[in-house]
Amino acid sequence: MKFNRRILSFLPAELLDEILVESSIQAFSKGTEILKEKQNVKVLPIVIDGLVKVYSRFDEKELLLYYIEPAQSCVMSFYAALKNTPSRIFAETEEDSTLLLIPVQHLPSWLKEYPKLNELFYNQFNLRYSELLDTISHLLLDKLDKRLFDHLKRKAELSDKESIRISHSQLANELGTAREVISRVMKKLETEGKVAQNSGEITIISK
Repeated sequence: MKFNRRILSFLPAELLDEILVESSIQAFSKGTEILKEKQNVKVLPIVIDGLVKVYSRFDEKELLLYYIEPAQSCVMSFYAALKNTPSRIFAETEEDSTLLLIPVQHLPSWLKEYPKLNELFYNQFNLRYSELLDTISHLLLDKLDKRLFDHLKRKAELSDKESIRISHSQLANELGTAREVISRVMKKLETEGKVAQNSGEITIISK
């Protein structure tokens, strides 16, 4: 599969050469689970194209943690790989995606030889920490209608579309609430002219 090196141009050319020799590039269809909780991390993903969501699961309820966009990786998988501990998260493709899969046994030597690689994961940690603080702020300060609307806008922005196809059950999982609550709030947003619903597709009308 052809790879555009500019996506990872922030890495030293010598390191990128080694990564491409040792790693594989694979395409995954939407909804593919690429990592499970309690699974040992054998490859570290970097998203080349598409979108991956990372979440936890508690008693059949999902809690969305963050999205991995192109040129980003999963900081929790990185930590589990370095510490040789089982994964504490699930990762699933939000849309058709292409991933660079780096065998984790090479990470220790590459991190030592190429300090620039550390910056990738320090930056990812800082990004996820900031997102976590934002999530806590939303939970503490915002009503569910604002949280849901902001969540829908974010999903639309990530997919670069005005409409997204998602069920009320999936939205409930991602926001940690019940499907009935989401259906009620979606009806409110629709009445307010912020969204339109049609056969499982949600269109953002008001920004």
